[in-house]
Amino acid sequence: MTEPLASPTAFGEVRWLPEIDSTNRYLMDEARAGAPAGLVVVADHQTAGRGRLGRTWVAPPGASLLVSVLLAPMVPVDRRHLLVMTAGLAMAEAVEAETGVVAGLKWPNDLLVGNRKLAGILAEAAGDVLVVGIGVNLEWHSVPDELAAIATACNLEGGRPTSRESVLTTFLAGYSARLNDLDTARRDYEARLLTLGRRVRVEQAGGVLTGIAQGVDASGHLVLRIDDGTVVTVAVGDVIHLRVE
Repeated sequence: MTEPLASPTAFGEVRWLPEIDSTNRYLMDEARAGAPAGLVVVADHQTAGRGRLGRTWVAPPGASLLVSVLLAPMVPVDRRHLLVMTAGLAMAEAVEAETGVVAGLKWPNDLLVGNRKLAGILAEAAGDVLVVGIGVNLEWHSVPDELAAIATACNLEGGRPTSRESVLTTFLAGYSARLNDLDTARRDYEARLLTLGRRVRVEQAGGVLTGIAQGVDASGHLVLRIDDGTVVTVAVGDVIHLRVE
C-alpha cells in the first residue's frame, strides 16, 4: 500500500542559521506558531544538540550537516516511524551519492560505517506534526579520543570532498521522492539494515530483550526472535549490536 505524504516536492523554504541550541526545538516552536509543513532548518552549529534517550550530540562548528525537517504526516500514527526510517535511508543514499561513503543502517535511527556512527536521527512529534532531525558527520579534522571507537566522519572514511549544501540538496530531493512510496522505502531500508540477522540487546524502559533481529514489519517495528524462541515486535528501544562469540 502506497501512502503519499504530500505533493511530489515535500520541502519548501530552507532556513540556514549560524547557531541555534537545537534545530528540532526551533522547528517545534515554529510549528506551534503555524509554520507550514515542508519547512527545513539547517544550523552551522548546535549548542544543545540532542540524540536519542536524552544524549547530547557534539559536532565542531561547520563539520556536520545538522538539519531538521517539518512534516505533517498523512499516515496513521502507528506507521509514522516509517517516515523516520525513510529519512535515514535517504540520508544514506545522499551521503553515498555525494561522498562515495557507503553507510549501513542500525535500527531505529543511526547510520554506521562498520561499527562507528556516521549520523544519528531524532524525531519528535506534537499533535499532527512531526519533526525529523539528522546530524551527519561530513568533515571532521579528527574524532575526539573519547569517541574514536564509536564515531566517524565521511572525510575520515576516505570520502570525496563535498559540501553540506550538496548533501542537503540530494537528501531533500531523495527524501521527498521516497516519502511517496513508504513500502518500497521500508524494503530498501531493510536491505541496508546492519541490524538484520544480528544478535542484539534491546534496552527498553520496562526491561531488556536479547535475541536475533529478523526484520522490520509494515509499521517499521523491529521483529525480534528472543532467546526463548518467542517472536516479538519492538516499537521503541535502544539497540546494541552484540559481538558474536
